[in-house]
This record gives sequence, structure tokens and C-alpha cells, in this order.
Amino acid sequence: VSFAFRSVLTVACEQTEVLLFDPISSKHIKTLSEAHEDCVNNIRFLDNRLFATCSDDTTIALWDLRKLNTKVCTLHGHTSWVKNIEYDTNTRLLVTSGFDGNVIIWDTNRCTEDGCPHKKFFHTRFLMRMRLTPDCSKMLISTSSGYLLILHDLDLTKSLEVGSYPILRARRTTSSSDLTTSGSSGPRVSGSPCHHSDSNSSSEKHMSRASQREGVSPRNSLEVLTPEVPGERDRGNCITSLQLHPKGWATLLRCSSNTDDQEWTCVYEFQEGAPVRPVSPRCSLRLTHYIEEANVGRGYIKELCFSPDGRMISSPHGYGIRLLGFDKQCSELIDCLPKEASPLRVIRSLYSHNDVVLTTKFSPTHCQIASGCLSGRVSLYQPKF
Repeated sequence: VSFAFRSVLTVACEQTEVLLFDPISSKHIKTLSEAHEDCVNNIRFLDNRLFATCSDDTTIALWDLRKLNTKVCTLHGHTSWVKNIEYDTNTRLLVTSGFDGNVIIWDTNRCTEDGCPHKKFFHTRFLMRMRLTPDCSKMLISTSSGYLLILHDLDLTKSLEVGSYPILRARRTTSSSDLTTSGSSGPRVSGSPCHHSDSNSSSEKHMSRASQREGVSPRNSLEVLTPEVPGERDRGNCITSLQLHPKGWATLLRCSSNTDDQEWTCVYEFQEGAPVRPVSPRCSLRLTHYIEEANVGRGYIKELCFSPDGRMISSPHGYGIRLLGFDKQCSELIDCLPKEASPLRVIRSLYSHNDVVLTTKFSPTHCQIASGCLSGRVSLYQPKF
């Protein structure tokens, strides 16, 4: 399940349903019983009334809260499970990603009942999650082979030479220059649609051939990183969940080892600086905080999140959630950056489920947190003053 808040709490279900609740009274408002033909994976509000859903049926659907008996339109373009929806409010472009490895751009300015004009923006193997920074200046893409891709100076209206980017495959060597060593692919049978494969912890930067010829850092320049993960210096990892700090200062990753015996929540600060080479992107990541997770419900993806002010992290932990801070006072990240990576602090643990918690979300408008578990139970938490 996954969540999105505005005037309603919406819940994406493993079957074909979308549930709507009043987040204040916790009352059930409506069930969209056949929202899709397969599992509903993600919900994204575009404004106070319009929202989008995506599904394993390979489609995206647009909905209007004022008329929920029928979809506004259905978008066709992906060839496999669609897992992620982002939205650029400036251009009104919808951005989706799926396990076909494609990132697709949809022009919601020209929507009809038959859909929206769309184009394939980017492609890479083993794609897991895709996010836009709050100012839409960067796109981050995580892979099940342990890579984190960053597109800098993002221009969603520009068509990319997709074929000029390196094909990222599972790593079987410690060579920092090897990005094309072949490996196996495909969904895991144990319940997770991610494939764990080897990678090392070195940082790598790659540009398209066209960019190298120009000798400048262009729009949509690509950086490829293998983020450092505690305890994983000599083993690969799968980046299963990817979130961004609401002020764009950092990225939040949930990583699991390729042997599935360890799981970590990690925070990485964006490091801006002068280019190493004239054609190099201007950013790399630095691990600032981390914590080891319970590693239960192996094979399932656990979605974590920042609070709206970025001071806290809500993370699935066994049959509940943990509220994590950068220090005990829940200070801003920028005010407590350590010289070396430091453990996240557990502020509070909340346990109310009878099954493994897979997702958690802060309300952007209310002092409230929601969590959802594998058996379908939804819990709402609100502090007492």
C-alpha cells in the first residue's frame, strides 16, 4: 500500500482497489473497487482535486475527487508494472517509471478522454524508483543493482538520446570502470519485484557521448553513483526505496544487501561543488546518517518518508514504525551535519499492526502519520497535546 494526503487520505491496495478516508475522523469515504485491473502501486495528487494512480496492469489513471464514478482518462505507454508517479507543477508534466526500465513524460495540459500525449524520456535496466527534487532541477533513479542515477539541470521538455547512456547491469566485478558486465534480471519470486545483485561502493560519473563532444555540462547530464552503505563495502545492495528531503538537501534510501540478510536506512547530503572535469556533473552524495533496520518481511519493499519539515523520518520497522531524527532534538539536517556518518536517533517507536509494515506517510497538512501493513490494515497516529 501507499498513501497520499490532501483533503482525503488515499490508500493504494495490493488488489485492484483505491480506498478513500477522512484523515481527521478516520471514516471510510469511498472505495474505488476496480480502479485498475491489477495491484495499485502509487497515488500522486496533482492539485487539490486531481490525482493519478498507477498499477501492475501497466496503466496510469487520472481521477477527479468531484466525480469518482469514472476515470478522467487512462494512460497507456508502459509495457510492465508502473511503480512511481511524479509531477512537475510548473510545466504540468506527469512523470512515471516502471519495471520496463522506462521513464515516461505525459503532457497533462493536453489531456483528453483518450489519454495524454507522451514520450519516453529515459531508460535503464533494473529501474526501481524515480523521484524529482522539489524544484524539479534533478531526477534521481535507483536500481536493484545498487546504482543511483542523477540527471542534473533537468529539462523534461528535452528529448534525450537514450541510446547514448550506458546500459547499467548487475555488477560482478570490483572494477570501478565496469558498468556493462552482464547479470541476471527479472522479478524475485519471493514477493519482491527487485533483483539483488553485486555492486561496489565507488562513485562514478558518466556523460553522454554528445555531451563529451561539446565539452560542457549540458541539461540532463547524467551522474552514476554507487552510494556507500554501512556494512556493505564488499557486498552489493538493492536500493528498494528512494525519497527526497522536502527542501532538496538530501536523499533518503532504504537498502538491502544482495544476500537479503541486512537492511539499512541511509541519508545522503547533496554535495555541490566545482566540476572535477569540464564535462562532469556538479554534484555527488555524502552519507551523513544511517540506521540498521529489522530486516523482517524479506523480499518486500518498505517505503519510508520525511516529515513535511524534513526534521524527522518515519520508517517501517517490523510490525510498526520508528520515528527517526538526526539528533535527539529533531534538529534540521543542515544544523547537525556530522564530519563522519553518524547513526540516526530513534525518537519514538509505534507498534499497532499484526503483520509486517510496508509503508508509512506523514500528512502534509495535519499533525498525523499513517502506516499500512502486508495484511491490509491501515493505522493513523496523532500526537496527544
